[in-house]
Amino acid sequence: MSLLKKYLMPSKYVKNIFEITPQELKKQGIKAIITDLDNTLVGWDVELATEEVINWFNQMAAENIKITIVSNNKEARVAAFATPLKVDYIFNARKPMGQAFKKATKAMNVSAAETVVIGDQMMTDVLAANTNGFYSIMVVPVKSNDEWKTRVNRMMERRFLAYFKRKGYISWEE
Repeated sequence: MSLLKKYLMPSKYVKNIFEITPQELKKQGIKAIITDLDNTLVGWDVELATEEVINWFNQMAAENIKITIVSNNKEARVAAFATPLKVDYIFNARKPMGQAFKKATKAMNVSAAETVVIGDQMMTDVLAANTNGFYSIMVVPVKSNDEWKTRVNRMMERRFLAYFKRKGYISWEE
């Protein structure tokens, strides 16, 4: 298995978080979710959770699936989003470094094998998940445009997705 595939290819690729159900996660032995915020849950420029996102969080909570938001963004941004949802969060996570994921699993009292990482970026979310032994689910970004600091990652990501597609490792559309 190539290193690119091992570290950059998500375990699963879905259109959005709403395709991820608590029943599916529980069948896999998943007890917790580490999720990115910007362009995973809502657009990077949307301050609060939408009604759909709130319902998704509630569905997970009803099935006793814990959630921690782990974001590279600043505290003010992440706290403003997470606090009304009453979920734990880690800001300035420095993904793809894995320390924030270890901190989140410790706080949720779960192992990496019991946790899924959900995110929209291959170079941060998927790389961090795969490097640290987590199941990774990559979602299509909520918005087609990004903050300036994400654009370089997106250019590299498109090339890796095209490579995986050429090799027959993936079948999804960009």
